[in-house]
Amino acid sequence: MNNSTRFAADVMWCCVLFWSLAGVAVWAEEINILFVGDADAPANLGARQGLAEANAQGEFLGIRYRLVSGAAGEAVEPAPVAVIAAVNTTRLRHLAKQFSELPVLNTTIKETFLREDCWSNLFHIGPSAAMLEDAERQWQRKAPGSTATARAWHPTFRKYAAAQLNARFRERFDSDMDDDAWSGWAAMKLLSDTIARQPTLSGGLLVEELKTNLAFDGQKGSDMSFRETGQLRQPLLLVADDRIVGEAPVRGVVNTTNLDSLGVPFCPK
Repeated sequence: MNNSTRFAADVMWCCVLFWSLAGVAVWAEEINILFVGDADAPANLGARQGLAEANAQGEFLGIRYRLVSGAAGEAVEPAPVAVIAAVNTTRLRHLAKQFSELPVLNTTIKETFLREDCWSNLFHIGPSAAMLEDAERQWQRKAPGSTATARAWHPTFRKYAAAQLNARFRERFDSDMDDDAWSGWAAMKLLSDTIARQPTLSGGLLVEELKTNLAFDGQKGSDMSFRETGQLRQPLLLVADDRIVGEAPVRGVVNTTNLDSLGVPFCPK
């Protein structure tokens, strides 16, 4: 191949590559996730942090995620594939009925009875009240008289790349990531991770995939999955005087891998 022919071939290849990349940008699959709740709520900020990270990953996969508000949720196209909620109990139940074919992810309500209701499409990202109480009881057995309280998250948590997540959130929003913000981030992240593996999943298939095939890295050092109650299994932090003093399941009290030692593991029969 002479120089002029090689140059022409190189130009043609560059054009093909350019239009291929342009096609990815123009024709990327757009996936909407509905957020219902206060736009300024920590859970919303967390979901927006998760959205930014999901779209950074999605660039390589031809997927673009959008987080749409509740006011516009039913009017957007394409229709949302999931709902992230930061609402009260009455509104959450209404959403679970209204979007009965979609996964609805609760980020803020701690009431244990909601887990015991075992709604087929309702998932609970933050820990239940029973999980928090069990974590504190375990810690009391190890450190009697301690005033530590159980938390899902803390802005000083550093292990398992938690420090980097806290730093990214602080840089974006000029505030600390709290329990609800972590839950919003985790909801968005586990959805986008699941969709990235199987972009065609939607409706009941996405609900089933979350229930049966989730191994979520939530920067807590354990693979997290959903119980049959819809509750996300997860380690918890013990915090006293605004510093982390321990983790649950508590080493020396129970097996630290037994996440089901926290809260209600099964649906009531």
